Amino acid sequence: MAPCSTSRASGPVTTSGTRRETPYRERRGVVDAFFAASRDGDFDALVAVLDPDVELRIDGGVLRAGASLVLRGAEAVARHTATYSRLYPFVRPALVNGAAGAVVAPHGQLFSVMAFTVTTGKITQIDALTDPDRLARLDLTFPGAPG
Repeated sequence: MAPCSTSRASGPVTTSGTRRETPYRERRGVVDAFFAASRDGDFDALVAVLDPDVELRIDGGVLRAGASLVLRGAEAVARHTATYSRLYPFVRPALVNGAAGAVVAPHGQLFSVMAFTVTTGKITQIDALTDPDRLARLDLTFPGAPG
């Protein structure tokens, strides 16, 4: 899988209010485990990488308004990921606004950009952009791709 990148910076906040940055390699590993469990249909492994209070936010914009939603809870988010199983062959790791993420581009057509917040080894938030208008304005870089 070829990675890609876009930009933003964030990190978990400790109870004292100071930022404690989870190393990128650890965040990437958790996100990769999420996609492996999703791809393999392993519901228990999927729930295991999700924080019990995880929040999934999908922004479909005007053209994909029906896709817009907010879900909370590990089991609800895990169940929802099954609806996208046909897209797993098109998932590519990405650095999205400084966060471990993924780009989904079936047959080269950008469908979604996802950013994951990982805190203490669990995914606490997933933000997915599926709005075609906003996706068209993204400046994506695919290392190693002909340019």
